[in-house]
Amino acid sequence: MVSPHTLSSLTHRLRAAGCVFAEDEAHLLATTAHTPDQLAAMTDQRCAGTPLEHVLGWARFCGLRIAVDPGVFVPRPRTEHLAHHAATLLPPHGTAVDLCCGTGALGAHLAHTHPDLTLHAADIDPASVACARRNLPGHHVHHGDLFTALPHHLRGHIDVLVANVPYVPTDQIALLPPEARDHEARHALDGGPDGLDLARRVAADAHHWLAPTGHLLIEVNDHQLPQASAAFTHGGLTPQALTCPRTDATILIGHR
Repeated sequence: MVSPHTLSSLTHRLRAAGCVFAEDEAHLLATTAHTPDQLAAMTDQRCAGTPLEHVLGWARFCGLRIAVDPGVFVPRPRTEHLAHHAATLLPPHGTAVDLCCGTGALGAHLAHTHPDLTLHAADIDPASVACARRNLPGHHVHHGDLFTALPHHLRGHIDVLVANVPYVPTDQIALLPPEARDHEARHALDGGPDGLDLARRVAADAHHWLAPTGHLLIEVNDHQLPQASAAFTHGGLTPQALTCPRTDATILIGHR
C-alpha cells in the first residue's frame, strides 16, 4: 500500500506537470505499479507528457479494462456513446465488425454485452492488431485496409458495423493536445482535408457487407454531419444522427 505522503508527493509532481486530474492519476499510478522503482519510472513518463493510458498499459472503457499498447489509439470516453447504441442494435446471435478497431475497445464492449456474438475486427496498423488480439481473445482480428481485411463470407451478413474512423481534418492535427499528437499514430487521427476521407470510403462499401437489416455506426463532429450524411445516402444508407450532450459526442447511424 502506498503511503499518504507518497500519494501527496505524486499528486504535487503531476499537478506541476500540468495534469488536470492529478490526484486521480496519482492513485492510478500508485495502484498499478508493482515496485517503487516502477512507480518512479511511470511518474517520470507521465510528467514528460506520455498519455496516462500508455503509462498504465490500460484504459477504462464502458466499464471494461482495455489493454493499450504504446502508440496505439487510446479509446475515448465519448466513444462509449457509439458503443452503447451499437449494442442495442445487435440481434441475438448476431454478427458484428469493429473496423479501424485500434485496441478493439468497441468490439470488446459488444462481445461483453452479447456473449453469443460472432465478432470480427480489423485495422491497418500491426501494433493495433496485436493489441486488439489481446483484448478480443477467442474472436477474429484481421490486419488490413478496411473491408479488404475481412473474410469474403461476411459480405451481406454483418448486423452491426462499427467504424471509429479518424475524423480530424489534416490542418487541425497540429491543434490536438500533445498527448494525442505526439504519442498516437497519425493515421489514427488524420481524416484528410475535411476529416471524412475514411468515413466516405466506409460508407461507399458498407451496403455490400451489411445484412438486409444491418447498421453502420461512425463518430463525427457536429459540423461534419451534413457531408457525412450525404456520404451515407450516396452509399445507399439512411442516416440518423444522435448526440450525447453530456460528452459532446455525435454519432451517425446508417440503416440499410
